[in-house]
Amino acid sequence: MATEITKLSSVNRGALVSTERTARAGGKFLTFFLAGEEYGIAILKVHEIIGMMPITSVPRTPVHVRGVINLRGKVIPIIDLRLKFGMPGQTQTSETCIIVVTVHGIEIGIVVDRVSEVLNISGADIEDAPSFGAEVITDYILGIGKSQGKVKILLDIDRVLSDQELNTLASSAAESEPIPLTDTHKGDQNEVVL
Repeated sequence: MATEITKLSSVNRGALVSTERTARAGGKFLTFFLAGEEYGIAILKVHEIIGMMPITSVPRTPVHVRGVINLRGKVIPIIDLRLKFGMPGQTQTSETCIIVVTVHGIEIGIVVDRVSEVLNISGADIEDAPSFGAEVITDYILGIGKSQGKVKILLDIDRVLSDQELNTLASSAAESEPIPLTDTHKGDQNEVVL
């Protein structure tokens, strides 16, 4: 048991060092608001920003998974970042939007209250993520950026969702992909003739 814990700690430390190096390097971050607080994600992870559009619910998904959208023929899973972070939901406003990001090769839309700006934050202006004790998981926080006298919580978008959640989103999107129909299917006895 102790060996397993040691191995896990080593893996987490390695991942944490890698994340800290990324944060320390600084760079450009797209900033946005959730519940009055400002967050940021590395601009290189952002594919595009779109206004709200109809979201199709997918049954049996976690509450923070709002569903999927059809974005120019591509099905994109949508998560509500407020709900993911345990914040109360909010009524959609004219500023509510979807940021389409790439997470481990999967395009995902995240719903935010509003987008703020793109900031260039130097490594010297990024502090390590604070420690709140062993029971509070903060590995999804890349660091705390300081800009214009304010702080921004910089997210490691690759860690906001667990591997299991990413698999759920990928399968939800795949199940929602339109299936092209032909007039007849031949071959296997289980196939249906239309």
